[in-house]
Amino acid sequence: MLFDSPSSFGRAFRILSFGESHGAAVGVVIDGVRPGLPFELEAIQAEMDRRRPGQSDLVTPRNEADRVQVLSGVFEGKTTGHPIALVVFNENQKSGDYKVISELFRPGHADLTYDRKYGIRDPRGGGRSSGRETLARVAAGAWAKRRLADLGISIRGFNREIGGIAGKRVEWGFVEKNPLRVADPETFEAQKASVEAARSEGDSVGGVAEIWIEGLPIGLGDPTFAKLDALLSYAMMSIGAVKGVELGAGFESARRLGSENNDPLSPDGPLKNDAGGTLGGISTGAPVVVRLAVKPTSSISKAQQTVNKTGEAAEISTKGRHDPCIAPRIVPVAEAMAAIVVYDAWLSQQALQVGSVETVTEWDWDAVDGLIRDLKP
Repeated sequence: MLFDSPSSFGRAFRILSFGESHGAAVGVVIDGVRPGLPFELEAIQAEMDRRRPGQSDLVTPRNEADRVQVLSGVFEGKTTGHPIALVVFNENQKSGDYKVISELFRPGHADLTYDRKYGIRDPRGGGRSSGRETLARVAAGAWAKRRLADLGISIRGFNREIGGIAGKRVEWGFVEKNPLRVADPETFEAQKASVEAARSEGDSVGGVAEIWIEGLPIGLGDPTFAKLDALLSYAMMSIGAVKGVELGAGFESARRLGSENNDPLSPDGPLKNDAGGTLGGISTGAPVVVRLAVKPTSSISKAQQTVNKTGEAAEISTKGRHDPCIAPRIVPVAEAMAAIVVYDAWLSQQALQVGSVETVTEWDWDAVDGLIRDLKP
């Protein structure tokens, strides 16, 4: 089953996230893990550090160390086969920042729908709708990412576009050296300026994140409701700020002829990869490229029209510590969700047919052309 509750995800590899932005802690319970596997807390913390706030003046200044602690499921550096509980205790809440808007609904945020659905709402940082919930995903995804690396599968991402300005080149070595996690040094300054301009006006900008999954074997995913691309899309759309997802050529494929869009096959595999690494929802062995449309941060200090809890017209200006662009911190979250999906698909395939997808495909970039070929790093 894909999910058993609104806070859980996965089939063979299952996660359950818990906690609120301004509560005592945020964490995740991981289930479906075999005993005796290495548990590298340092690797998980490294991914948490990539997501955490306060990394630069282009993200929220909320100062959280986000130190992850293990509560269960690990003994002497090995998994025990029982549920693994990971937790991060909140230390730098400023709940008073939200008192003035406790009776107002922020445009673009989940305030109104939460209030109407549950009849009760925690206005402090958005509660469960806060982006802080994603640290649970990163903690679980970091562990899955390490297991996939043992299988020769890599997952990495960057921001293709910030504030409507798209990069052309992909230089992986540049991604983690700049605060926006963009991959093109030539467009970085213009992208940075767009964020700074929005912030100075009390506004925000969005972006387009891009995730590359390489080294996949042929055969992951199922041909109906558990298609690999469908699960990836579901996982990405479950991230709060994501409003659209495409794989491979994506929406561009709707503008082509079939003869242009199809990836010709050869004895050595596909001759291009506009399908984005799947056919019929099953991995082809080619890289899977996923793009996410990340909306501008909803909480802005610029005055906006809204309503209060009784439905009366009002004006709102959201104070507090908010990202002028959330896209840089989305990248490690999206990588984590991709890792959770792929590891779950690999475990599910092993249960279906043991050893059926143990050979990892080496993708030859120089042997292909088409959209994905143009993105070669």
